[in-house]
Amino acid sequence: MSPKWLGRCPDCGQFNTFTEEKVRRAEETTARWIFSSDDPRPLSGIDAAGAPRRPTGIAEFDRVLGGGIVAGSLVLLGGEPGVGKSTLMMQAAGRLALDGLKVLMVSGEESIQQVKLRATRLNITSDNLLILAEIAVDQIQLAVEKTKPDLLIVDSIQTLYHPEISSAPGSVSQVRECAGHLMRLGKGSNIPVFLIGHVTKEGAIAGPRLLEHMVDTVLYFDGGQGNSYRLVRAVKNRFGASNELAVFAMGDSGLVEVDNPSALFLSERPEGAAGSIVAATIEGTRPLLVELQALVTPTYLSMPRRLTSGVDHNRAMLTLAVLERRAGARLDQTDVYINIAGGVKANEPALDLPLALAVVSAGSDKPIEPDLCAFGEIGLAGEIRFVSNVEDRIKEAAKLGFTKIIMPDQKPPKKPADVKLIVAKTLQAALEQIS
Repeated sequence: MSPKWLGRCPDCGQFNTFTEEKVRRAEETTARWIFSSDDPRPLSGIDAAGAPRRPTGIAEFDRVLGGGIVAGSLVLLGGEPGVGKSTLMMQAAGRLALDGLKVLMVSGEESIQQVKLRATRLNITSDNLLILAEIAVDQIQLAVEKTKPDLLIVDSIQTLYHPEISSAPGSVSQVRECAGHLMRLGKGSNIPVFLIGHVTKEGAIAGPRLLEHMVDTVLYFDGGQGNSYRLVRAVKNRFGASNELAVFAMGDSGLVEVDNPSALFLSERPEGAAGSIVAATIEGTRPLLVELQALVTPTYLSMPRRLTSGVDHNRAMLTLAVLERRAGARLDQTDVYINIAGGVKANEPALDLPLALAVVSAGSDKPIEPDLCAFGEIGLAGEIRFVSNVEDRIKEAAKLGFTKIIMPDQKPPKKPADVKLIVAKTLQAALEQIS
């Protein structure tokens, strides 16, 4: 904080980070932040059943939302430009409008004619879907009070401005104040609000970090260039499980749900290739099978190269260290490359065991049986440790035709009759199964 503008912040050393904020009187600030006039009530006297979730009609989208839209909730959907954020929200708005709900979609980036073109491409026509091209939050509030919608969608939060803030749209002050204004509007009127946001080059949602703390749910829309499918991941959800994953395929008529993403990610798995194994992971509450690949080649560098994609790099390095120390693998003269096929990112301890098996398979140039799946955490002593959701992982593997599963030595779950569970207490015992 400084009484005057500074080009460089004396604390963090960054340039152009100071923003001007208008100082308001205490009574004026307090009045603007009140969105409920109810008196304090005992917890036992509050009825939460009166606000059930409202499904959007898109099952994958409902999954990451925790089962549907909660009245008065504030949801932030972030992603790179062109990934499909506006398309997804338009499709959800169209489904809800057909169900009789009044939806107000505010566009700060496109004209109403451009929004109409997108709706036409997606075959969306409904009188319950209202379009407004506006960037002033006070005008948006007037439109909400006039139309009284059941759902408000704002595209995007970085284009809005508050007339009492002198900085330009997209600045830290404007984004924070506009988001706070819409939060008070939604919770005061019990209207769910969806905010679409852009991401920075680092992949984080643009604007102040406070923005993610203000909202109830944060969804990240991801889709690599050249891939036809899109991933929506919940990184925060006050009304459901975080880290849920939804998978869509981008087509000519919009986004299409992928009911079985495990089959999608394994559809191009090579046959008889060394270093390839299927890992049973958990994303939120959803079991997901992914192909984990490893490549081990002789190195010509003084320091061997270690590259990873889709897995946590530090955890992968720990697994390689355990392989060398506890299993006798010689990796000091080799480069090791690790990848999860399909552009999927998974970060859980159960990837340790399949990662180790894939590296040993690649180093020995011996393929792993195609019907074998694995999961388990590896400790620094070389033991294979307990993981959660074992039964869900086994059911998903059996559904896709895997008949052998290497897993930790823990309480045997219910399993299909045609699946063989291979229990391994140590990493050495697990490696013997693929040798």
